[in-house]
Amino acid sequence: MFQTGTLRTRLKYIKMNQGEGPFEIPVPWFLIKHPLGNVVIDGGNAVEVAIDKRGHWGAVVDAYDPVMDVSENCVDQLKRVGVDPQSVRYVLQSHLHLDHTGALGHFPRAQYFVQRNEYEYAFNPHWFAAGAYIRADFDRPGLNWKFLGGEYTDNFDLFGDGTVRMIYTPGHSVGHQSFLVTLPNTGPVLLTIDAAYTLDHWNEKALPGLVVSSIQAAESVTKLRRIADDTHAMVVTGHDPDTWPTFLKAPYDFYD
Repeated sequence: MFQTGTLRTRLKYIKMNQGEGPFEIPVPWFLIKHPLGNVVIDGGNAVEVAIDKRGHWGAVVDAYDPVMDVSENCVDQLKRVGVDPQSVRYVLQSHLHLDHTGALGHFPRAQYFVQRNEYEYAFNPHWFAAGAYIRADFDRPGLNWKFLGGEYTDNFDLFGDGTVRMIYTPGHSVGHQSFLVTLPNTGPVLLTIDAAYTLDHWNEKALPGLVVSSIQAAESVTKLRRIADDTHAMVVTGHDPDTWPTFLKAPYDFYD
């Protein structure tokens, strides 16, 4: 588990209709080491955010202000734990919002996975979601994309051995997906990503601050809660400032 800084925002942008007060959230991303190849999930903020955040994100920083050092980019963080960018086989995109696209274009041998409907929507989003998509991050030449489904694919098994499954969880975005990762010793770990930003979403007390469908967002949490119950998974919500500090984090520690 890694982090590319934080976002300074307002409570209502994370927990819908919950208030105007300031709220700061972590921006996580993940590395999975598998015998058949290294896997990066999302990559957090792009390195350009640390160099010129307003130049890269524009007016979005008025609502979501990134706090990030250049050294926190995903490539440099991987090098600090001994992972060569050339060794990354897969990059899995939960979705293509601006705080999840930091890995795109930085792993020359990787295949990049995303739900097809998420990719297509990112080029022509509705007006209320347009600020969340930074085209310079995902519209890059030469990326080896793997699009899941004609519309979408649910429960895709990356290695065919059950260790990494992609769970279709729309609502926050059109083609959002979460991940069920099964580790040898830790067991199942459910990465909700932005299907549940915080435990308030997970416990059905608040919707995420940005949704394309409130109904789908609620249904996706119900689906993930059922998976967590069935597998007894450790649940990792997407941006919870209270629970995130309780997990083991790279470069100093990890789950196995």
